[in-house]
Amino acid sequence: MTDSAEVHASLRAVSKVFPATSGMQPVSALGPLDLEIRRGEFLAIVGPSGCGKSTLLDIVAGLSRPTAGQAEFEGTAVGDDVPPGVGVVFQEDASFPWLTVWDNVAFGLRRQGVEKQEVDERVRQSLQFMGLTDFAQAHPPQLSGGMRQRVCIARTLVLKPRLILLDEPFGALDQQTRLLMGDELLRLWRATEATVVLITHAIDEACMLADRVGIMTARPGRFADMIITGWERDRDSRIVSDDRFGKLTGRVWAILREESLRSMGQSESSFGGTKR
Repeated sequence: MTDSAEVHASLRAVSKVFPATSGMQPVSALGPLDLEIRRGEFLAIVGPSGCGKSTLLDIVAGLSRPTAGQAEFEGTAVGDDVPPGVGVVFQEDASFPWLTVWDNVAFGLRRQGVEKQEVDERVRQSLQFMGLTDFAQAHPPQLSGGMRQRVCIARTLVLKPRLILLDEPFGALDQQTRLLMGDELLRLWRATEATVVLITHAIDEACMLADRVGIMTARPGRFADMIITGWERDRDSRIVSDDRFGKLTGRVWAILREESLRSMGQSESSFGGTKR
């Protein structure tokens, strides 16, 4: 059990059931499960498709209420909106195509009524940090997919979140760009000292980026295991060539494969092997 002073956000006995719809039975999507997210850590969560990973993130973010249990951020119950101090980045390009990069990044601050001088300074710093200074007056459709995701991250970063939640932010990118964006994400994490939670389908991405990798079961999603990666804080994508990286991804896949087969309604024997 983590010392309470180190717990930044938590889920306590959380479950989520989606009610019945026309022709469909209720869907038990998540839990019950407990999760403690440690202050300043990088936590990655992987699991079979449909296991409730994004639902879990939505509950932490205050975008969805659990059917049972409680989410907390910094010791306070999470309500029906994103708590102050929490930033969320989704897989979909959430930038406004009709606004410039500068105005996209400034949008949240202006909506909060922040003074123009402070808006300008914080946007400038955020664009500089994300390598977007030269593209401040461009519009998102003029940028590559990787750069548009940088805009989305910059728009979150400018709000100075203490907890950053990312739901498959690089899912639409090619492998090379994903690795490089992972380096950028690690640099952001170290520089801001924020707590980061990443939802991903990519085992290599999870194992490269995270301090801990949580592996979820087939629906209803619970945690089958929580693996400590053991990496140094000052790391980057070069660790994929480390022998330990291959062992780590193999360990995660061994668990995830079983859960993915269960999710598909299959067993090891379906593929000519022996189920263990």
